[in-house]
Amino acid sequence: MRLSAFAVKNLNQRKSNIFASMPKTNDIRRQKKADILEWFLEKGHPKFRANQVWEWLWKKGALSFDEMTNLSLSLREDLKSEFSFPSIQIETEQHSIDGTVKLRFELHDGHLIEGVLIPVVEEKRMTACVSSQVGCSLSCSFCATGFLKRERNLYGHEIYDQVQLINEISLKKFDMPLSNIVFMGMGEPLLNYSGITNGIDRLTAEDGKNISARRITVSTAGIAKMIKKAADDEVRWNLALSLHAANDEKRSRIMPINDQNDLNSLADALQYFRHKTGNKTTFEYILLNQFNDHPEDARELAAFVKRNPALINIIEYNQVEGVEFTSAKKDRLNAFVRELVRNDVKVTVRKSRGEDIDAACGQLANK
Repeated sequence: MRLSAFAVKNLNQRKSNIFASMPKTNDIRRQKKADILEWFLEKGHPKFRANQVWEWLWKKGALSFDEMTNLSLSLREDLKSEFSFPSIQIETEQHSIDGTVKLRFELHDGHLIEGVLIPVVEEKRMTACVSSQVGCSLSCSFCATGFLKRERNLYGHEIYDQVQLINEISLKKFDMPLSNIVFMGMGEPLLNYSGITNGIDRLTAEDGKNISARRITVSTAGIAKMIKKAADDEVRWNLALSLHAANDEKRSRIMPINDQNDLNSLADALQYFRHKTGNKTTFEYILLNQFNDHPEDARELAAFVKRNPALINIIEYNQVEGVEFTSAKKDRLNAFVRELVRNDVKVTVRKSRGEDIDAACGQLANK
């Protein structure tokens, strides 16, 4: 049974049908500021109280009404009777020998997702790797999350909460706030476009966390029409394409999404994105031993990148239990990089972080 490698069967299935059957609730964080203000005025409360609540929600990152300590107890009880406040909680916390912290979050409906704090202390860079979906529907053959069923998309406030809680861990453990946010956790972000854009809006808003969008990167397996939509919306965040093979036959073997979004369509979409937004784009390329690490693979990659010049991040593969792929040998990695450099391609090799706690790239699976 292919899920036997993961301790997930009973975790996400235990409440898998709860969300679908739950009645709709008046979620406070799905209200517009004007609607909250209207409620306060109708109840006879001064306008500044609505502003205080909004600040608690999006600037201070409160996770419950009880945390809003500058509101009277009676007002907090009124809010509880009118609005729901679903938030996420840290269910498990693991620490790697290299400083990486993996967090498993429990959502209000019992589903579980994971996020990771990736510290590079010497560079004062603290990166939050966040999830966008419960599970994933793309079934990339090298990725642990691909073994999970996609249960649902995350709401914007659930994305916001991940950042809030990871930032608290960063401050507590390293005395440094987050510097970067990457959507490289569980799920395909562009298949939850409204969720990620709502979350990013609150993270970047002046009356929110006021994080620069230039410090946020959305990583996609390649959904051409959604890349174009992001371009038309003139998003300010950066885009990363999980490429992993630069010919269609190989890419489709490990990434079924390529059957509907081939390399030509992705190249066109990326060109459109760069033209419309001027934002930075990177390519991610996991080296798999004896699969996509040949000199010819490097030359094909170089040719593809020249259509949309960008930095290539070479990622050392992190072993996933039950998957046949292994990491490329050191000599093959070095030869691959040399071939790219010889073809005038900008390239970096990303160090694996958190592998000992299954927190590295491709390993998130609620294990």
